[in-house]
Amino acid sequence: MQFWLMKSEPGIYGIDDLARQKRKTDHWDGIRNYQARNFMRDDMRKGDLAFFYHSNCPQPGITGIVKIVREAYPDFTAFNPKHKYYDPKSDPEHPRWFMVDVKLARKFKRTIPLQELKEHKKLRDMRLLQRGSRLSILPVTKPQWDYILKLESE
Repeated sequence: MQFWLMKSEPGIYGIDDLARQKRKTDHWDGIRNYQARNFMRDDMRKGDLAFFYHSNCPQPGITGIVKIVREAYPDFTAFNPKHKYYDPKSDPEHPRWFMVDVKLARKFKRTIPLQELKEHKKLRDMRLLQRGSRLSILPVTKPQWDYILKLESE
């Protein structure tokens, strides 16, 4: 099993939006960065876990956990000219972009703010906290995962 962090803007699609979905499951679409796409397409597996991270908001932070319930498949939003994630260079025969399906495992009792994560020396190597790290999907090590889970109770 691998661990991930998946960013989403709560004003566009937050953890509460996922919680309202049928079976608390939805596709994770709109990834338009090649490295983030490669993580999803090449490395994410059914059963992997990811932190749901709210970004680009007054208090960015980790809000819960999702489980990968379907491995990468073509992001159909890229084929629809009326969709905001449309990409004319992507087509069903040769898809450029992919998505996975996630299921809400649980919401955290509290958001663990980015600022709090930055204060912990044990997390200093976490990709999220590296200068210039703006990817919407990032790997998380098992020690980092376990440490962050303990922070929820503090």
